[in-house]
Amino acid sequence: MEFKLEGIRRILETKGLDALLITNAQNRQYISNFVGTAGTLLITQREALLATDFRYVEQASKQTSGFEIIRSNGWDWLPQAASKLSLKTIGFESTDLSVHSFEKVKDSLLQIKSNPGPLLVPTVDIVETLRTIKAGEEISALQRSIDISDQAMDSVCPTIHAGLTEREVAWRMEKAMREYGADSKSFDTIVARGPNSAMPHHRASDDIIQLGDPVVIDMGALRDGYCSDITRTIFVGDPDDKFKQIYDLVLSAQLTAIETMQPGMTGQTGDSLARTVLTEAGYGDYFGHSLGHGIGLDVHELPRLSPNSQDVISENMVFSVEPGIYISGWGGVRIEDLVILTKDGAKQLSKAKK
Repeated sequence: MEFKLEGIRRILETKGLDALLITNAQNRQYISNFVGTAGTLLITQREALLATDFRYVEQASKQTSGFEIIRSNGWDWLPQAASKLSLKTIGFESTDLSVHSFEKVKDSLLQIKSNPGPLLVPTVDIVETLRTIKAGEEISALQRSIDISDQAMDSVCPTIHAGLTEREVAWRMEKAMREYGADSKSFDTIVARGPNSAMPHHRASDDIIQLGDPVVIDMGALRDGYCSDITRTIFVGDPDDKFKQIYDLVLSAQLTAIETMQPGMTGQTGDSLARTVLTEAGYGDYFGHSLGHGIGLDVHELPRLSPNSQDVISENMVFSVEPGIYISGWGGVRIEDLVILTKDGAKQLSKAKK
């Protein structure tokens, strides 16, 4: 935990900020290990405060170390803390704090007698940038979550047959993940049959799976706060030549990217490794989303692997590699695995059958 605080303090110094106010729940958990549903962190060069209400004071004291626990009622604690620490600038997470909450924070600081009080400075991705590098127990936690979704995928896919609805398959997957040890699902399970599979984020419905359907299944487990994310595409019945062609092309694009990624590439370059394969085969226009995204406490994190991403992929980053082809009226194929980047390239973490 101490190295995480040191990382924030280095960034505060470079940005000329006296403190960072952390309101995002996943960032709060990452920095403090506190998993309650209410709480705010205030990090300075010397102090680390965790403010939470009566329900979580005892829990916070047990789950964290190195933090002063403050019992709070809204933002009543902040003016006193800001005065005591002589704060002149406080960074806040601008992509998390709502306008309503921002106004509450601003109003609370007006209670400081020596107004004008601290200047509130919007920040973006300070903690999220630290979260891109996974180490030690984080990697183990991710692997546990990945193993659960692998087991669920391998156990349920052979049972899928014509006559089941998309919703029934989604429930089977979610039930299996629970039985294999998941705390929950990491996002709403996608099951898309036939023409529905041409929509990358189709919601599982009561549509009935037919013989001759491609079926895209995209799901993930949540275990100990960490997410997994995996996609497989199966065919109900004997695959026809078109499905074989599309499937093999998507698989080739995925494996090409996994086998050729290296630390130091931008997300744009990583994306192009797979996109070039599909484009050269004439299907570039049918791959309309990004190749991948980071994963951890959130199912979508930094880095981004997309045509415009300048994020640099580095050792110990964990992210998805998920090319796809989507043809309106016919269906789609997507194959997704999670990988960890090592000094020698990408190592695949998910192992479910393809």
